[in-house]
Amino acid sequence: MLQHLPLSYLRVFEAAGRMGSFRAAALVLNLTPSAVSHAIRKLEQVLGIPLFERDNRHAYLTYEGEVLMRHVNRAFDELRRGMEVASTRGPKLLRLHCAPSFAAQWLTPRLPGFLERNPSIDVRLAAGTDYTRFNSDEFDADIIYGPPRVEGLIVVPLGEETIAPMCAPHLAATITTPSDLFDHVLIQSDTKQIQWTDWFAANGLTAPPPNGSRFDRSFLAIAASARGLGVALESTRLAEDELASGRLVMPLAQKATPIRYVGHNLVFPRYVRLRDPLRTFAEWLLAELGVEADISFDATETGVSHARQGRVPG
Repeated sequence: MLQHLPLSYLRVFEAAGRMGSFRAAALVLNLTPSAVSHAIRKLEQVLGIPLFERDNRHAYLTYEGEVLMRHVNRAFDELRRGMEVASTRGPKLLRLHCAPSFAAQWLTPRLPGFLERNPSIDVRLAAGTDYTRFNSDEFDADIIYGPPRVEGLIVVPLGEETIAPMCAPHLAATITTPSDLFDHVLIQSDTKQIQWTDWFAANGLTAPPPNGSRFDRSFLAIAASARGLGVALESTRLAEDELASGRLVMPLAQKATPIRYVGHNLVFPRYVRLRDPLRTFAEWLLAELGVEADISFDATETGVSHARQGRVPG
């Protein structure tokens, strides 16, 4: 049935149903009213059902017409969306999704430098914890926190991060050993893979019961700590600006055992691996992070990248 049905008939049907008038649909489509009527009549003949009830001035959808209209609307919406994506996805467009704290604390401050070096690349960045599954073709790549939740992606580890206690300078004078933290408010980062229990265990101690504010994003915990609300256990990468400016300090640097782990990964589907904007961005990203990698982008379907893990100074 469908192979003998011109798509133009459905376009005419959609316009007539939306406008409630064959004459109005004709004006919108730049057709004659008789051409609209002919297309609707042919469509009804092919389907074997009446789609409209007509009078001299209006055309009303029948029950069957309303059912078809709902499906046709969704179909045309998908077509429009596909054309928009295809037309905007030029050779120099890069659509990125990113974990919120990495986007706010590390990536966004550095994007001006990337764009200055690559003025022909248009970057569109979205942040959220609802990591993309690349089903809708909305994004080229995602910088995720933790392991990928989708199989079959190419995964490029973004180097080790150092996790250490940090606080506002006025609190640091009273923290000279790990056990001094028992007397302080310890800020909790609920979604962090490394928790206070892990850090205390690495330093031969048992963590105290939770006694501080809880946040679900690292950037919130970092901001709270910088304002003196307590001691945060956070990534020196994500708190780089605060540490460099002196708003945060690490009172136990060289006095305690830090924890190092790979927290973030760059992931993308195989079909975008050869696009120049993604390759350019990935090379810049790894260089900024101090990660040595041969970006061959020919990882296996299991999602294991061929990137060689470098070490980021802690």
